[in-house]
Amino acid sequence: MARILVLVNSVGLLLFGSEMFLVGANRPPAPVNVSVMYLRADSATVSWEVPEGDIIIGFSISQQRMDGKMQRFIREVNTTSRSCVLWDLEEEMDYIIQVQSIGLYGESQASKRVHFRTLKKTDRFPSNSSNQDDPTVQGLDKARQLQTGEMIIIVVVLLMWAAVIALFCRQYDIIKDNDSSNSKEKAKPSSERSTPEHHNGGLLRSKFHQSVPSINIIEV
Repeated sequence: MARILVLVNSVGLLLFGSEMFLVGANRPPAPVNVSVMYLRADSATVSWEVPEGDIIIGFSISQQRMDGKMQRFIREVNTTSRSCVLWDLEEEMDYIIQVQSIGLYGESQASKRVHFRTLKKTDRFPSNSSNQDDPTVQGLDKARQLQTGEMIIIVVVLLMWAAVIALFCRQYDIIKDNDSSNSKEKAKPSSERSTPEHHNGGLLRSKFHQSVPSINIIEV
């Protein structure tokens, strides 16, 4: 019985070890030529290269401050990108990053540690043409375009509402004026109204005349 248990354990360890060996052998190699460019006060762009011949489906980045107070992990799959923009950085702060490639059978070993330091907010960015390829600049341009488009939409909607309100007020004033004219016409006294005249120019006289008593004089 003891021999059977030992044999089972040996087989299990052998299978587990062979599986780990196969998984480790199929893992992609670590990224190379990791560099940091387009430094800003609150952002930076990390780029790297991957050796050819391996299927890479994503990447993972470890970002840590030199003082050890903050550590962040960025993981993205289903992408062939070889760069990533780091946002929400602190100005004049030292950071350390490492990049890992994600393959079909797991993650690679971490790349070499890369150190960089962010700029001051008062530092001016270089105004050369290469900045057009900066992902941070492109992101800011897209954000400005979105803000401009949103402002245009808001202004157009406000103008439409103002036109509708003005039209409603004008219609209300017209209806109010008509009602007041009708009320004044009904409120006129009867003396101001035209008196019907007779066909030969005179005013119509009353049909009823007061009878005057007749006096007869008798001579004696």
